[in-house]
Amino acid sequence: MSVLLFILGVLFVAAGIAVSIALHEVGHLVPAKAFKVRVTQYMIGFGPTVFSRRRGETEYGFKALPLGGYVSMVGMFPPNQETADGGVRRSSTGMFQQLALDARQAETDRLEPGDEDRVFYKLPVWKRIIIMLGGPLMNLLIGVVLFAVLLMGFGTAQSTTTLASVSECVVTGSQAAAGQAECTDSDPAAPAHEAGLLPGDTITGFDAKPVTGWADLSEQIREAAGRSVTVTYERGGVEAEATITPLLTERPVTTDDGTVVLDQNGNPVTQEVGFIGVGSQTALVRQPASEVLPMVGENLQGIAGVVINLPQRLVDVAQAAFSTEERDPNGPMSVVGVGRIAGEISSMEEAPVQNRIATLIGLVGSVNLALFVFNLIPLLPLDGGHVAGALWEGLRRRIAKLFKRPDPGPFDMAKLLPVTYAVAVLLMGMSALLIYADIVKPVSLF
Repeated sequence: MSVLLFILGVLFVAAGIAVSIALHEVGHLVPAKAFKVRVTQYMIGFGPTVFSRRRGETEYGFKALPLGGYVSMVGMFPPNQETADGGVRRSSTGMFQQLALDARQAETDRLEPGDEDRVFYKLPVWKRIIIMLGGPLMNLLIGVVLFAVLLMGFGTAQSTTTLASVSECVVTGSQAAAGQAECTDSDPAAPAHEAGLLPGDTITGFDAKPVTGWADLSEQIREAAGRSVTVTYERGGVEAEATITPLLTERPVTTDDGTVVLDQNGNPVTQEVGFIGVGSQTALVRQPASEVLPMVGENLQGIAGVVINLPQRLVDVAQAAFSTEERDPNGPMSVVGVGRIAGEISSMEEAPVQNRIATLIGLVGSVNLALFVFNLIPLLPLDGGHVAGALWEGLRRRIAKLFKRPDPGPFDMAKLLPVTYAVAVLLMGMSALLIYADIVKPVSLF
């Protein structure tokens, strides 16, 4: 059963990524057609064509390698200046110059009668930017929608006032750091255990005050050290009361998400607060629509941090892959790693089905946000590179107009083909490294 669930999780995320790629290309296709650019192909994948069908002037289909997709538009590069007016093409002595000439000639050869005003390079700068940003913005929209489904439909895991555990004794932060896990005769009894609280009890009041949530209860416990207070709880539908005296004890300092704060030497930071020795159960709590965009913003910020530090992150991945070091769970992963994480989540039979589905939806949403950020990198062949080229052309023309100089014409993106190929090789190398690392040293979130 676990193997089947693992496979279902992988297929769920694989299908989600495939649909996301298809919609990314739709984000380019729709504005291109709206601006009358002739689109010859809309393809999912690369390599040999597996299936295609022509509708109008566009061929829609699937390629053998499902590693992305593309929309092919005529006139991505302006024609060769030497032959644009019917002149004789001059020979070129440079390899890179020849590469640009051949690319421009290939674009010219694709033109058909009537394409003169339907080529990409003749569009106003703002239209080209809309076309190239359409794909990343589609991924952003998908991410927002999925996070809205996650937060508003399923909710986020939050601590509740229902007890998951009741400790028998008090183990200080320093004792826990030293590795003590069992109670000893010298350890004081935990106040909650002495008061008769049991796992499954739901605390409804503390110190004659209603309890609004786990954070509220924790704060009241911390402030009540050394005082005997009344705790009200519900067990099996029956309300009861008990007297409890929180102990002043050393506890680790944690962040809002429960992460233990460490000092410069890597040791837990502790503080003396009231403590009764209980742990809370977690449950999915639905969030209002106002929480969706902040959550998306937090994810985008984290992804942007990874992208900005990508070279160092890749070095860390390589060191981990070829040594005994552990992978950073917050580092980059390939689709293989994402699929493995999805399988692990799906096969966790001890977790409720609702929680597993919610986590998988969040995973696909995060992948879309990562695609949005990554595609904005201003390097060809990424969408951000085309946007940067269009912006540079607009800036050149504005400067020329300001100083009353002749219009410099469209910016020749073909001149950047050597950079494009170099970036493509780097991207393939990065993908190979991440896939290898995800196989031999996978990230483990659990």
